[in-house]
Amino acid sequence: MEILAAESQNPLLPPIGEIVVGLIAFAIVFFVFAKFVAPRFEQVWRARREAIEGGIERAEAMQAEAKAALEQYRAQLAEARTEAAQIRDQARAEGQQILEELRAQAQQESARIVARGEEQLTASRQQVVNELRGHIGQLAVDLAGRVVGESLEDQARRSGTVDRFLDQLDGMAAGSPDGRTGGSSVYVDGTR
Repeated sequence: MEILAAESQNPLLPPIGEIVVGLIAFAIVFFVFAKFVAPRFEQVWRARREAIEGGIERAEAMQAEAKAALEQYRAQLAEARTEAAQIRDQARAEGQQILEELRAQAQQESARIVARGEEQLTASRQQVVNELRGHIGQLAVDLAGRVVGESLEDQARRSGTVDRFLDQLDGMAAGSPDGRTGGSSVYVDGTR
């Protein structure tokens, strides 16, 4: 009978007790999976998606920041070049101004040196003229004393004679362009 009973059961259908136990085990596993595993999996998947999306957003934000920083750098570089050009132009202008000031100072110094030299030359000329006048006067007095035959040792007489002689010499020099008067005679002490 057992054989018959065994033959009467379908070999493809499991026993009912196994189906019940299998369904209860499946329900417990499904419950545990649905209650604990699936939410955790969903949470991990959501966190990962947010991390990826956040990373993309951060990368885009950083890329935008980098682009803005690059534009700012380029603007600063252009501004620095403009400022450098202005500084260079200003330095050239200041250099030109300094050169002009130095030229003006050099010309003033040159004019001052020339004026001082002319003053010294005039003073030296005047000194030489005074010395020559004294010497020529002494020679003229000696010569006049020999010509006249009397002594002109008297100081008043001598200085009057010398002054007249020198005045006549100056008059002769001023009378003609070459310094010659063309035959005028010199009077010493009223004699020819």
